[in-house]
Amino acid sequence: MNALQSLALKPKKRHPIRAHAGKLYYRSKKHLEWIKNNQSYAHTLHPEPLQHQVFTHKSKLYRQLRDVDMWYQDNKVHNLSIAIKQLNGLILKPGETFSYWKVIGNPSKRKGYIPGMILFHGSFKPGVGGGLCQLSNLIYWMTLHTPLTVLERHRHSYDVFPDTNRKQPFGSGATCAYNFLDLQLQNMTDVSYQLNLWLTDEHLVGEWRSTHAPLTSYQVYEKEHAITHEHWGAYVRHNKIHRRVYNYQQEEIDDEYVTENHALMMYDPLLENNFNQ
Repeated sequence: MNALQSLALKPKKRHPIRAHAGKLYYRSKKHLEWIKNNQSYAHTLHPEPLQHQVFTHKSKLYRQLRDVDMWYQDNKVHNLSIAIKQLNGLILKPGETFSYWKVIGNPSKRKGYIPGMILFHGSFKPGVGGGLCQLSNLIYWMTLHTPLTVLERHRHSYDVFPDTNRKQPFGSGATCAYNFLDLQLQNMTDVSYQLNLWLTDEHLVGEWRSTHAPLTSYQVYEKEHAITHEHWGAYVRHNKIHRRVYNYQQEEIDDEYVTENHALMMYDPLLENNFNQ
């Protein structure tokens, strides 16, 4: 990362009016994109699971996080329960595009969403619909283990919590904010895929299923992990995400670059932390 990229990560204070105007601009821009482009967006929900499971994953609903009241997580679970009703069973046909926000819509009070935790400039605050990033993180991580193509994904700009109990590589999630920070996937294969999601008492669970048994499998890992101390005082964390591709006989046939991450660290990497990611 060069000096200009480093400075781009330095937090900027913007007047609330300017910040609100920027949000309206980017929301309008995304709406126009949905209308004007020639992509066919997935919208069909199919109640019965497709025959073959491609990949499944689950993430904990409740974590002990320092300085975070548990009501944030209770409300997050409520918000997730609403959002997954819009997504569970979604069919992504060949040639179709999945847009996270186009399917879910605006997470508003009118739809039953309540204040949950929203990460904001390296900290957190309550916001209606808060907590839906856990869902976009899950979908993105699962998608990296399929032949589906990621068209749009936004990395987290801040590394808020340390790595205690982290099970996935740093930077393997996808942040979201209605509607301009979207997660978009495209099915460029010749078979249909289905997204299934549900909640248990302890986990958010998801899976990608397909009409055909998968011919490949994937191992996602990180390379070139580094922490730099920038001249303007902050620590910044970096890595690159790759995935190994295996054929049906579990022979490695490719090693693909996925993305790279640069995130401003909101904790001192030199100090030991005893709370969970």
